[in-house]
Amino acid sequence: MLTLFFAALLFGAVFCLSPGAVLAETLRRGLKGGFRPALLVQFGSLIGDAVWALIGLTGLALLFGHETLRLPLTLASAAYLAWLGVQSLRDAREVGAVKEGEPGDHHAGAFASGAMLSLSNPKNIVYWGALGGAMAGLVNGVPTLADSLVFFAGFMTASVLCCFLCAALVDWLRRNASPRWHRVSHVLCGLVLLVLAGLALRGV
Repeated sequence: MLTLFFAALLFGAVFCLSPGAVLAETLRRGLKGGFRPALLVQFGSLIGDAVWALIGLTGLALLFGHETLRLPLTLASAAYLAWLGVQSLRDAREVGAVKEGEPGDHHAGAFASGAMLSLSNPKNIVYWGALGGAMAGLVNGVPTLADSLVFFAGFMTASVLCCFLCAALVDWLRRNASPRWHRVSHVLCGLVLLVLAGLALRGV
């Protein structure tokens, strides 16, 4: 069981720290508002992580891989990614407009944004479909309910720890980087989100 738990920790860390839409949105929000909005994005993504983990571990990924479900999910994901990309490019022009301690909207919707990105990411279908099969290899057979619970616990433990790690790193960058670096970062985040939207549409 310990081997399974630590394997899940590793899979969870790789999943959460890999570059993608959630990480880009965490950086975008964190550069504007610091630790709290970055953490809220990460916490929101935990909802999607948990849902997709349960889907993958119960074998429902095959059902969600059906074209009638995959297509609208992909279109919704691409549209949302494109909208966030445009928002990030707009933020690049407004760097320095909101000073430290002044009110701003960088907290608003951060949690929902993370949840939406995680839930609408069609790549999670493939990831968890494959990972569910990998877990069967780890236990040398059909995983039991106890095996699935241990794996889920390990994955979510890694996910929660990565939330704090990502938010702390983004906040550190915000405090120690120049406004020019902030502006470049927003532009890069915007371009990454727009590219991800385009890649999502290529799979339609």
